Amino acid sequence: MRKKIPLKTALSMIAGYAKVRIIEQIKLVAFIILYLILFQRFILGVSLMNAVGISGGIAMVILGLAFFLDGLILGLMPLGERVGVKLPTKVGIIAIASFGVMLGFAATLAEPAISALRAAGAGVTAWDAPLLYMLLERKTEWLVLSIGIGVGVAVAVGMFRFYYEMSIKPFIYVIIPLVLTLSFFANLSENLSSIIGLAWDSGAVTTGAVTVPLVLSLGIGVARAASKNKTSSGGFGIILLASAFPILSVYIIGLIMNFSAPRVTNENHFFSKENRKEALKLFETENDLIKHAFTRGTDVGRRSFFQDDSLYHKTLIDLATNSQKQILMLGGMSFNDWMNKKASDFERKYIISAHLKINSVSSSTSVGIVLLEEGIISMRAVVPLTLMLLLVLVLLLKEKLRYKDEFVLGISFAIIGMMFLTSGIRLGLGPLGNQVGGELPQAFSKIEKKIESKVIRNFDTSIVFTSIGVDGIKKQYFHLTDGNNVNVIEFKKEHFNKEKKIYEHIITRPPLLGPNLTLLGILLVLLFAFGMGYGATIAEPGLNALGITVEELTVGTIKRTHILQVVSVGVGVGLVLGVIRILYNIPLVWFIIPCYTLLLPLTFISEEEFTAIAWDCGGVTTGPVTVPLVLAMGLSIGTELNIVDGFGVLAMASACPIVTVLLFGLYSRAHQEKLVKQEKGLE
Repeated sequence: MRKKIPLKTALSMIAGYAKVRIIEQIKLVAFIILYLILFQRFILGVSLMNAVGISGGIAMVILGLAFFLDGLILGLMPLGERVGVKLPTKVGIIAIASFGVMLGFAATLAEPAISALRAAGAGVTAWDAPLLYMLLERKTEWLVLSIGIGVGVAVAVGMFRFYYEMSIKPFIYVIIPLVLTLSFFANLSENLSSIIGLAWDSGAVTTGAVTVPLVLSLGIGVARAASKNKTSSGGFGIILLASAFPILSVYIIGLIMNFSAPRVTNENHFFSKENRKEALKLFETENDLIKHAFTRGTDVGRRSFFQDDSLYHKTLIDLATNSQKQILMLGGMSFNDWMNKKASDFERKYIISAHLKINSVSSSTSVGIVLLEEGIISMRAVVPLTLMLLLVLVLLLKEKLRYKDEFVLGISFAIIGMMFLTSGIRLGLGPLGNQVGGELPQAFSKIEKKIESKVIRNFDTSIVFTSIGVDGIKKQYFHLTDGNNVNVIEFKKEHFNKEKKIYEHIITRPPLLGPNLTLLGILLVLLFAFGMGYGATIAEPGLNALGITVEELTVGTIKRTHILQVVSVGVGVGLVLGVIRILYNIPLVWFIIPCYTLLLPLTFISEEEFTAIAWDCGGVTTGPVTVPLVLAMGLSIGTELNIVDGFGVLAMASACPIVTVLLFGLYSRAHQEKLVKQEKGLE
């Protein structure tokens, strides 16, 4: 019998519950967010840009996580668990595997971290990495679909393994050498080598808050049915498969698209008229090609595109004075940002000396539009997955849906939560990771970094005065009023146009540790990377859940806290290696192949249960908060250093924890055997 609760009481209960859940999420993300902001402010000495917007985005992430995880608990997970338990009792392995393909595919599309992968192409240039650009910009949906298919096939293979109670080790010995071999041969091709990092990082983003619980529930159900309801830990190992198969599927889609992708070339040739047909394979129209030249290229590409200098100069004037041209050619970048970050010295001086009435607009997407776009994506992700599970439960299994009110509320929460979470990633976590990543190279840079320029018209040289230092060197300065502040600025003759009476004040930031402290700066960056990996991982809810399971399976011999520490150290080391790869532009295969080659003998000598757990640890460490931050940071560092791609950091953050956990498992086993021998000796 249902009791009617007064509205005021109900609202009070909901508010109290919501408060608890939101505080939990704040605790979850607080460390890593504060770590990034404090490091940028007090170590790098740079204030957070667009602090209000980023704060709002982070608030969305916190709110989105609270709603999304509750939605999973109330709606999707109970539904997935019932299907997982009931399905093996009604149908055979072929039907189960077929359902596994659909479940894995649909769950991957619903992963919040996939949205971070969608936005990962922002710094890739079409001439340096045509195939990578094609996958991330032109064929993004094909990339996501291939990853989904990879996870779907992995789940199906996992179902067969559970059903026939097969060891995970043979699968490791086949799949890992296969993807390593593909990586080796891909590294021999200019085009294919650019997608190696993307392929391995794709395996990391697939095993998140949606995929893991649904796939595990199905796997455990099949494992229990196969073992006649005996205690089984056979559910482990499927996260490994769901991480490895997407790597294979990205290589396959890359090989297919490589036949139609343009070849790697230089910027001048790419934008030239004779290469126009090849270049337009990556762009729908010439306007899109021009936009790429202005937003990601240099004046070399822009001059090559126009060929005629008079047309090139006219376009620069139009860009400075025409708001519509700015939106068309710069997209979401404002004209002021383009002048400060992308324009060459010639372009900047030409526009300034033209005495134009500059009309700068920013066409950045509003919060409302972002929420609308992500809301539609959330509906497309969650609703099909829900309908599929419902149809299987009701039509195939002939089961009734329990607790309909909770279910509807849960699905609504999941959609709303995913909308806020992915919007927060776009508006908060992504920009924060980009800012920190963009500033990190300044820690070891030997030269000043240009921040922005200010144009002073009708400059009067009579205000310039001369000063002398203790070393006897004379310099010229002038006073510049900025609001209520008066600053002393060094006068540099090369920035003064005597005929136009225009002075360009270029604001720069000196190297953080000075030009002769490069090694110390690099060590500081690597220390930051380790701290970020360790701190973010130790708060991951999936890892905590896995630690509890390990403690139960080992009857308390291996503590949850030990697993947390070992995995977190592994992720920290992985981030360090990933950042080193980007800093020195080292091919990812030089890290991936040795790391996984080491894992194969470690797997051989490790116990079966612990092997599956260790390999699964590589998947559970990359959650909805860690992925966008790490991905954005790596890509931003790569862009700042003019590296073709900044992928591979997530790949190393997934590989190294497997190494540390397997080594810890071997150490624990040796320690236990030693204790047993000592006890027998005492007897």
